[in-house]
Parts: sequence; structure tokens; C-alpha cells
Amino acid sequence: MLTKRFFNYIYEVFFSFLLVVHWLFKFITSLFYKFFDRIIILSFIVFVCFSSLFSLQVVEKNADPEEVLLSFLRRKVGLTGTKYGCGGGGCGACTVMVSTYDRNQRTVVHYTVIACLQPIVTLHGAAVVTVEGIGSTKTKLHPVQERIAKAHGSQCGFCTPGMVMSMYTLLRNKPQPTMEDIREALGGNLCRCTGYRPIIDGFKTFCESESSGCCQNGRAGGECCLENGAKGSKTNNSKESDELFPMDCFLPLDPSQDLIFPPELMIMEKKVSGDALYFQGERVNLVAPFKLSHLLELKAEHPSAPLIVGNTTIGTDTDFNSLTVGAACSLSTLQKEVEKVVVETEEEKTRGYRALLQTLRCLAGKQIRNMAVGSLFDKQGHPDLFDFLSVCPQTEAENICNVVFLCLSSDGMRSIPLDEKLFADFGKTVLRPEEVLLSIDIPYTKPWEFVAAYRQAQRREFAFSFLNAGMKVAIKEGTDVVESLSIYYGGVGPTLVKPKLTCQQLVSRSWGEDLLSEGCRLLKEDVDVSPSIHGGRAEFRKTLAISFFFKFYMQVVLEMRERVGKLRIMSTLWDLVSEAQPSADLVGRPSMHQSAFQQATGEAKYYDDLPLVQGELFIFMVTSTRAHAKIINIDPSEALKMPGMVTFVSAGDVPGANCRLWFNNPEELFAEEEVVCVGQIIGAVVAESREQARRAAKEVHVTYHDLQPVFFTIEDAIRHESYFEPKRKVERGDVDEALKTAEHILEDEIYMGGQEHFYMETQGVIAVPKGEHEEMDLFVATQHAAFTQELVGMALGVDSNKITCHVKRLGGGFGGKVMKIASLSAITAVAAHKTGRAVRCCLERGDDMLITSGRHPFLGKYKVGYNNDGTIVAADITYYSNGGSTLDESAFIMDKAVLHMDNGYKIPNLRGRGVVCKTYLPSYTAFRGFGGPQGLMVMESVLHEVAVRCGLPAEKVRDINMYREEQSYTHHKQPFNPTDMVRCWDECLERANYQDRLRAVQLFNSSNRWKKRGISAVPQKFGVGFSKGFCNQGAALVNIYKDGSVLVTHGGTEMGQGINTKAIQVRFMVPTVPLVETCTGNVPNAAPSAASFGTDAVGMAVKDACEKLMRRLQPLMEKNPQNTWKQWVNEAFFQKTSLSATGFFMGPPTDVDWEKGEGQAYYYFTFGACCSEVEIDCLTGDHKNIRTDIVMDVGKSINPALDIGQVEGGFVQGVGLYTIEELQFSPDGVLMTRGPSQYKVPALCDVPAELNVHLLANAENPHAIYLSKGIGEPPVFFGSTIFFAIKAAIAAARTERGLGDAFPLSSPATAEKIRMACQDEFTKMASPPTDGAMAPWCLDV
Repeated sequence: MLTKRFFNYIYEVFFSFLLVVHWLFKFITSLFYKFFDRIIILSFIVFVCFSSLFSLQVVEKNADPEEVLLSFLRRKVGLTGTKYGCGGGGCGACTVMVSTYDRNQRTVVHYTVIACLQPIVTLHGAAVVTVEGIGSTKTKLHPVQERIAKAHGSQCGFCTPGMVMSMYTLLRNKPQPTMEDIREALGGNLCRCTGYRPIIDGFKTFCESESSGCCQNGRAGGECCLENGAKGSKTNNSKESDELFPMDCFLPLDPSQDLIFPPELMIMEKKVSGDALYFQGERVNLVAPFKLSHLLELKAEHPSAPLIVGNTTIGTDTDFNSLTVGAACSLSTLQKEVEKVVVETEEEKTRGYRALLQTLRCLAGKQIRNMAVGSLFDKQGHPDLFDFLSVCPQTEAENICNVVFLCLSSDGMRSIPLDEKLFADFGKTVLRPEEVLLSIDIPYTKPWEFVAAYRQAQRREFAFSFLNAGMKVAIKEGTDVVESLSIYYGGVGPTLVKPKLTCQQLVSRSWGEDLLSEGCRLLKEDVDVSPSIHGGRAEFRKTLAISFFFKFYMQVVLEMRERVGKLRIMSTLWDLVSEAQPSADLVGRPSMHQSAFQQATGEAKYYDDLPLVQGELFIFMVTSTRAHAKIINIDPSEALKMPGMVTFVSAGDVPGANCRLWFNNPEELFAEEEVVCVGQIIGAVVAESREQARRAAKEVHVTYHDLQPVFFTIEDAIRHESYFEPKRKVERGDVDEALKTAEHILEDEIYMGGQEHFYMETQGVIAVPKGEHEEMDLFVATQHAAFTQELVGMALGVDSNKITCHVKRLGGGFGGKVMKIASLSAITAVAAHKTGRAVRCCLERGDDMLITSGRHPFLGKYKVGYNNDGTIVAADITYYSNGGSTLDESAFIMDKAVLHMDNGYKIPNLRGRGVVCKTYLPSYTAFRGFGGPQGLMVMESVLHEVAVRCGLPAEKVRDINMYREEQSYTHHKQPFNPTDMVRCWDECLERANYQDRLRAVQLFNSSNRWKKRGISAVPQKFGVGFSKGFCNQGAALVNIYKDGSVLVTHGGTEMGQGINTKAIQVRFMVPTVPLVETCTGNVPNAAPSAASFGTDAVGMAVKDACEKLMRRLQPLMEKNPQNTWKQWVNEAFFQKTSLSATGFFMGPPTDVDWEKGEGQAYYYFTFGACCSEVEIDCLTGDHKNIRTDIVMDVGKSINPALDIGQVEGGFVQGVGLYTIEELQFSPDGVLMTRGPSQYKVPALCDVPAELNVHLLANAENPHAIYLSKGIGEPPVFFGSTIFFAIKAAIAAARTERGLGDAFPLSSPATAEKIRMACQDEFTKMASPPTDGAMAPWCLDV
């Protein structure tokens, strides 16, 4: 501590000197600017980077008000650890810590912000700490960085810096957090790879263990998770372990390692002059007034100018009757102050505040709440707080709302009551343009006042609500008579809605069942939800409105009678390696991801992190706005006049082929004569900067002539008979004859929606001409570098050997960076060829989602014959997929769906047909699972529905239909042994304690009317490898240098799955080796990293190369056993022994004869089983994922930590696929879900409270590297267990209401679908509109 005090003293003296220089500089510049009409005070922004001992002081002259912190950090300061994920504050990848000196509290305040939303001009006098500033591999890691890496919480690594900064900021404010603190801190950070468990495992080590029981995870019996799991306790089976990472060697949390707040900024803040700050940009001017009077003058002069508020020092004030909130108080500050009031004040006064806290915790993530003050006046029509605040206590005399806005203008002050009149229209309030909001006063509740807030959103947290409500009732003391009632809804109309008639009619009535019935009847008439409401879901919204009132009624009843979730342990289990295995042999050990430390410190480089090349340009795509039209004219003239504009490229600029050729199926790079979907690339603008390119693209005018037909859905494609070739068919047995003899026949269908990849790193490429022989380097985010190389060569009209693709790593891929990135690379290369300069393409999130598309929607129609005991004797299934406007990989994806239709079930008579529909949507493409999740889903739906109709438990029907014979054959006649699949199934049911929990679920359901639980288990058989045999190959190059160092390169792509880490583990006696980028110049003609086959192919190739080298060195090693590795290598060099070797793996000859419908489609099968339990809220459709148990056969795992990470990450991605993620298209074919604000992927709150993953013991796979199995794709399908558990819970609710337990439910099982399937009196009141001419808000495509 003495050292730190001394350093702080030196630091303050040093910066005091700088401050003198700074003020002298200000004085001189003010003399220069005195001739202008306004004084320009330069922003003074301090960033802390790389070294934890020094800060980088940045003085930005003439700061642009439109520039946000993210672009400033990445492009001007060179701090690329902070990532661009979405540009809208919805993913947390760009999280940084901002520190400011609060002169009111006389303390330094630390808080996280979203850099992509934070204007740099708001950071005058602030210190910004990025991930580079807290630690590095070159100096010293911060414990947060170390623990997320060692706990295997970093896979692709793109989200890791944001996670690190959220946790680091929490520790700066609270060194010993609780699990709830961690959950809240990470609530605004998304991860698409890990499933969140390892991140939590690493960070919960900072929690202080309580002596009274489990540290935070809720285990009974006083067991602590740090003693019984994360620390590696053994099970009764000594051959198994659950220790994924050791905890005894962690760096301690050392406060002296934390960066101090620059004293210069503290002194500057204390001596603030009170002058306004003026910033002038290219298009926008910004003024930061210091005095309220100046602000009012500015608003009078510029009434339409918006206010940007980021000052969190203006807080709250509490008197004896209310809480006064300053208008510039951030939501986090409001939350903190309300929590303090709730603790310090008697409970009956704070009922309203407790409801407010409930709402605040669901609003956005922690970073947004730290920044936001404007959610009260949300311009997008999301008044998530208003509905609650509107019902806060009213005065007894005047019956007007006590909550008022105090508004100020140059004309004086006025109070605006918070009621339904506050909103004049959608996103518009009654505030006059020249007015500013000063404060809001929130009164206490009174003893007999009851207040509640409700909301329902697509995701439980961090999502805008479909509908929210605030309700308050005042009961006459000592009775049950209603004195007053206030109800406000947000989301049922363009403005805040108060059902006045309902509130009036229920006054003076007793709070009982008659009031409830009358209230629901009145609300049915009083709440009018237009079928054309923004966002759609009119019937669902009206149902929620009535259901919320029912929930409020029950809540008040319970409170009048009495006057009166945490993350649990997530365990993992796998086989221990043999004690005889040398410690240097890493195979089978849970080794940390090779780049984890670099990813946690921000040092890992992705394509857009690479420094700008001199003269580099930026490209922005111009896309079609019509679904099917002829292009009449493309006019870029206005765009070419804009500042920074260099050129416009289109089909006429392509020197080679303007198409992407994939198995003889061409697709245009630039649409030339006709567009066939919204989002099709027509051209691209090239400019000096990203912003200039983005603005210019909007000025390219395209004239169209609309064509017919235009349709988007599978059903419409079937009506138009619009299909791609080929169609597929596979048949086993005699289906038609077996259907005749079956005891029962079931005909049904299930629809399954698509899914967006939402890889954290958007697609992009940097094309750099070499300047001679038409050679070009591409630094590209692709899973298939060889295909990108080939396509770019075709587009430029040059041989592939002149194009070199470099891939260091991807920020996630999931199959989405194979096809579309090749087209984008070719377009960017054409621009680079035309200009002769380097060109960078980095898609914004919205454009990425629009252009690249995702997982195919499927419709499965089936006819099934079954017997009373649940045995399925025949099934005839037809799969329809929506392929979009071009074929892409749709045919191969349909192949996989049909080939997986049997899953693990021996159905003697089985026929499958596969048809890809052609529509006018962007082409769907590969996604993790590649058709498997869709094909398996239809079969599991068959099993589920047969069980329902037989009155049997679903797991029994699944069990009796499973393959059992040691030598079994799939429906396409591929032999396999199902023993390990059956073992997974039996072990999963046993570990999940299925039978006991099933009885507990039934007991729970019999005791609860409005909440129901369901449990479901499914087995899985998943084919690994490519059905096109030529893709099953791998290559590697291993070089040994004279100093003994070794370098490995291979054809695989590192995208989080740990392919490089496993390649190091299989190095076969060669010393520890680094791996360089994937490069087509080193390893040519590589297959794509896909099909769960990467480690199999690359591992075998690396092993082959290492074995060749060891055979060459073996004579020298035997001759001089006393020598070191370096000496052996040197001796080999002098003896002219080659120290370079290529390795190659020729995989199996897989193929399918589709004429016969048979063949060896896959290398081998990966097996598994999963069991999940959920709880649904029948009134809102909300659901909780309670527990999931997974048993996975991965053979003999090369790296249990990576394999378990793949299982968990795949499962959580499957949870999104089957329950949350919805792609919405307008009736015109326009994708409306183009970012995290509209499209929701699973967040931390969606992970099951208990997630247990076990790797099957004593399983070996003789076909693959070191007896292992591929694991990347299979776990996605296990998300379906959540779907079927939800369906079981809905069935329990319907059965209780006398409805049938057989009902349609399409995937994903969203809150809307769950609620509407739980039919009751409230859903009947919200009958759908009868006007059939009304266009739907969105389509099920």
C-alpha cells in the first residue's frame, strides 16, 4: 500500500503539471477563437490502455458530436479489444468502464457503458478503461481475465472483452459480489458460443462463501459449489471427474492492480469553470450547457433539437412522502436509490417502489441502465415505466395522479400529470418542443393501497415488452371495498391506455370473484387492440391485458389475507485419463483454449481489428428494396457527389464471372437485370470512410418494375408448385401396406421457424491488391477459405494461385460463414481491383441479417400408423423447407433432414420425402446442425403425439421404439451399433431422476391452476461428416526450425470450437507448438470447417505430419538419447534431413445413392440423450427453464472442457431455436428483425437454473482421432426438450380446463404461442378480428 500511495503522489504531481500546460493551451486557443461567434472548448478525454501503470491522454480537437466511443477507440486510438457486435447496444460486446469524479459526492464513480451508443463528446473529463487497460499477457493478467480463460469461458472470444469489462467494473464497485450481482452485471452481455455456464463458473470464484451454506448456488445440506464441483470433487466412480479447471492457482484479486483515476481529471472537475462546451461536426452541432438557464435559452432557440443526457451526478431526493427523481438521473442511479429507500422504509409505504424495481431490473442491460435516462420518453413507443408510474398513489381530494412531471421552459414552470393524456401519439408526448423535464415525483404507497407492475416480452430480461401494465387499487381500511382503481396499459395502442369505464365501474364494489368477473367483462370491451397495431399480436396483447388484471386480483387477495431464483450448480462429468498417461500428453485432459488469454485481454485479432492499410477504402452494399422486380435503372449520380465518395461498383465492373457457382447452381454477385428478394445486392459504394460509404449508399436510386408472382411462405410455394430440384425420397419397408394394418392412424403437421446465426462478429473481409501480377491478399472471416479463394479468382478472371486468403479466427460462424462471405469477398475484391486500393467490408448487423439469412424454416407433414402400446408400425413424412430465392446449400440441408428422420427409432416401415421450396426471400443457408435439428424435430413430434393419443408417458413410447439390436441399420441402410445410444438414454433418465421428478411434476400441476410444469426427454443419433465423400479430407503443414521451435498450420478454421487447441493436443510427441492463421497459400484446397468433422480431419492430418517428422528424427534420437530436442533438430539440419512435412487425412468414401435411397451417408454417429423440466405461466405465456440433464457420447474425449463447452453452447443455441428466436418478415417480404432489439437470442436468464452435462464413460470411437467423436452440431437438437416439456405443461393446463391434450404448437414455442394454447375464458374474450382483409403484421415463412 505504501508503494501505491507513493505512486499516487507522483502521479498527482505529474498530472498537476500537465494541468497547468492544459490550461495554458486553453488560454492560447481561446485567444484564437475569440473572433468567432461561439467559444469552442476542446474535449479532454482520457483513455487507459494496455499498461496498467500508465494512461493514454487523448485530446480530441473539434470532436464530432456524431462519433461514438466505439469507433473512436477502434479507429483513432487503436484499441480494438472493444468489439463491434450490433451497433445498437443489444449485445454488450463493446462494454467499457467509464470513471468520473462526482463533485457532489466527492468520490470517483465507476460504471459500464455501451461504447457503440456513447457519444465521445459526453466524455469530457472522464476516464475510459478498455479491456487492454486492466491487464495483458505482456505484463500481468487481471484476475477477471485469467479466470474466464481458465474456466473455459472464452470460445470464439468475441464477446469475452465485454464480459471481462462488465465483471471488472462490478469488482471495482463491489470486490465480493453475490451471484445476483454477477447475474445483473452480465445481463446485458450476450454470448452465442458457451451457453454461459463456464463464464459464471469462472466469475463466481470471486464470491465470498458464506459459512451458513452454499456460497450462492442454493445447494442444500451446507455444501458449497466451490467444494463440491468446481474444485473437482470425485464421484463414487473414481474413474470420473468433474474438475474442469483447478482453483488453487488463481491470481488473487489485488486492489493495488486497479488503475487509479487520473488526478488531473479530478483537479479539473473540482476547478470546473462553468463554461458551456460547444462541439461542431460535419452535420450536427452539440452544446453542453453548464447552467439550466442556458439550456432553456438553447431550447427556445432550437426547440426541435433533442437532448442527450449522460450526467449521472444529478440524482434523487427523498422527503417524508415521496421520492423525487431528477430528469438527468440514470436508470441505474434510480434503481440504487429506490433499493435504498425500500430497505430503510416500512414495507407498506414501498409497495409501489418494489414494483418499480421489478420493472427496472428487466429494462435493458446494466450498461444501458447506466447510460439511459430517456426510457420514460421512448421515441420507439416502448413506455415500459409509464404504465407503472401512472398508477402510483392519487390524492384523495381531487382523484388526480400524484406522480407529476415538473417541466421548465423560458416561459416558466408547469406540472404535467402522468396519465393517459401524456402521450399524444405513438412515441410523442404533450411536452412542448421548448420544454425540458426537470424532475418527477413518485409518492409512497399508503397502508391500504396495492400496486403491481406486469410485463411480457420475447425474453424474460433485456427485451422490449409486448405488453406492460401498471395497476393500483385503494381498499377502504378494514374492508374489501374498492375506493379507487387505476389501470394503465402500454402496448395495446399508440399511446398509454387507461380503461376508464372499467376503473369507474369497479369502484365501491367488494374485492371478490364478482368484481373479477365483471372486471374481465368490462376490459374485454374497454381495451380495443387494433388488428393493425404496430408489432402485431393483437389477440395475444388483448389476452395479456385481461390476464394481467386477473394476476393483479389474485396478488391483492393474497396480500390482503396476509398483509403481508438463483442460478444453481451446473455440473459436468467425464472420464479421467489413465494414471499411466504421461503428464506431457494432453489428449483427454481439459486444456484451456489456446487463445483464451489473448481473447480475454483483447489482444486476439479478428479481421476488422487489423490496422488500416495505407489508402484503404470502405465499401457499403446497395440492396434491393423489392422482392421480385425488373431493374429499370441504377443511378448512383447523387451518391458520387457526396464527400469522400470514390466509386460505385456493379455487375458491369466485374472483370470475370458475375456469379457464385456451387455444384452447377449459379447465383449472381450483383443483380443485373432482375431482383428476386429484398436484400439482394445490386451494387456497392466505395468511399474514404465507413460513415461516408454508409451515407452515400442511401443516395443510390434504383428504378424497378414489379413482377409477378411474389410469395414468401412454404404454403404459397406449395400452391404455386414452386420447387427446386432435386427432390429426395428414402423408403424402408412397405409403408402403404403397413398403414392399412395399423390399429390407429395419425395425420398431422408441425411447422418450425428459421433462425438467425447471430454470430457476434459480423461478416466482412479486407481485400489488399499486391500491386503486381494481379495478385491479391484477402483477410476474411470465412469457414471455407478455399471456396472464397476460388470464387474471388473467378470474379477477377485470374487463377486461384494469385489469390491468398488469410483467416486468423472467427467471432463465431455456425455455418453462416461459408457461402455468403464468398460472394461478399468477391464483391470487395472487385472494388479493390477497380480502385487499385485496399478495400474493407464490414457488414453492419442489420445488413448482415438482411443479406446473409439463416436456418431454413421447415414444414413437416406426416401420416403415422401405430398400435395401442405406442409401437409405430409405419410413418410417411414429407419435409418442405423454405429455400429462398436461390438454391445455395438447401439441397444438401434437405438431404441431411431426410437422412436423420429416423433419429434413434426402428420404425419398420418408414418413408421420407424432401422438397425445397423456391420463394422470394433471401436464400437460406447452412446453420449448425445443417438440417438435422429440423429432421429430428418432426420425428420427435410424431413420437410425442402418438404418446398423447395412447395415453402413455412419452418416454415409454420413445423407449419401446428405439433401435436395440447390436447390428442395426438406418432407413438408408447404413449399419451402426446403437448400444451407446441406449446407454446414454438410460443413464440420462437415471441421472435426471426422471420418474420421481415426473411424479413431482404431476403433483405440482394438481396443486397449481395457473402455473404448470412439464418434463421431457429425447435420445439422439446424429451423423458426423459430409455425405459428399470428397469433403471428408484434411491437410496440415508442420515446420520445425533450427532453434527447435515448431509451427503448425492446417486447413481448418478456428471459430470457437477449439480446433487449434485440439490440434496442439494431438501433436504426437512433438513439443508444444503455436498455430498460425489458416492460409490458402500454406494448405490448399481445404474442406470447410463444418459437419462436426473439423477435429477429425485436421487432427488426423496434424498427427500424420508429426509422425512423419518423428520417423525422420527417430534415428538421431536413438543414436544420441542424451541430447535435447534442439540438438536433435540441429543435427537433422546438418544431415540435410527435411524438417517440414505435410500431413493428409483421406476420410471415408461416404455417399448416398438417391435412386436407390441408400448408402453410407456418414463417417459415424454421435449419440446422446437429454431431459429438461420447465414451468410455464398460463396467464402470460412466460416460462422458466428449471433443469436440464445431458448425457453425451463423444467417444474418448480429446479435451473434455472443450467438448462440454460445445454441448452446453449448442444446447443453449437450441433453446433459442425452439423457444425464443423469431424471424419476422413483413407481408412484402422485408425482414423486420434486423438486430438484437427485435431479434432475441438466449441470454443468461434463459439458461436452465440447473444444467448438468455428463460425457458417457467408457465410450470409444475406432473411426476417429484418438477414439474421439465430433460434437459441434448434435447438441443443438437437445433444445427441443424444452419445447416438448412446454407442450406437456400446456397439455396439463388444457386437460384441467376440459380441453384436449392434443393441440397444434409450432416452433419456436414463444410466450405468445404458450399463452394462446392455454385456452381459457380470457383467450375467448380476446377473439381474433373478423376482418379477413387485414394484412398480417408478419408471416410464418
